[in-house]
Amino acid sequence: MAEPSAATQSPSISSSSSGAEPSAPGGGGSSGACPALGTKSCSSSCAVHDLIFWRDVKKTGFVFGTTLIMLLSLAAFSVISVVSYLILALLSVTISFRIYKSVIQAVQKSEEGHPFKAYLDVDITLSSEAFHNYMNAAMVHINRALKLIIRLFLVEDLVDSLKLAVFMWLMTYVGAVFNGITLLILAELLVFSVPIVYEKYKTQIDHYVGIARDQTKSIVEKIQAKLPGIAKKKAE
Repeated sequence: MAEPSAATQSPSISSSSSGAEPSAPGGGGSSGACPALGTKSCSSSCAVHDLIFWRDVKKTGFVFGTTLIMLLSLAAFSVISVVSYLILALLSVTISFRIYKSVIQAVQKSEEGHPFKAYLDVDITLSSEAFHNYMNAAMVHINRALKLIIRLFLVEDLVDSLKLAVFMWLMTYVGAVFNGITLLILAELLVFSVPIVYEKYKTQIDHYVGIARDQTKSIVEKIQAKLPGIAKKKAE
């Protein structure tokens, strides 16, 4: 008699457990938002990774060519001229296409409507929740940068402050040779070339980088050993 009762109880247990499974996603709605946000940020970072590693040659080539042409235009012309020409070019394309479609519809006597209706109906409003999420993420980086600036300028670590001073001294020579637009052009060339080169020659590059890192570390340790304040701090 015990076996039938156990058999009758097992369906109820399994039904209750199966009923609990659908309620879990609904009950954990707030916790499920974080994985969704993480997935979105992960997908965006993966898209940037695929872009600079030339996974899609056409897409990367379009982005690289467009940004490079824009930077070269800014190097030759003023910002106002470049922006004005870009807006005029975009308006020329859209107005010409709008007139062309209107003529085609008048000749064919069709009622297709506005050619950009699908894009006009797209909701591009930024919700307050998304705005606060972006602001919170930006505030984390801003606070981190402020702490780093205070730590460097108030000489919390003498070696780090000296590194900043040497770097800024070198940047004075760089600024005497290059302007801001030229540095941006060089930065774009490096962003779209260094990752793919590193991916192909990773082993050799890691070997030489490791050697340089060890030598730099030994030099920094020798400098720290000769500075009395740093040596005393390490001894404590």
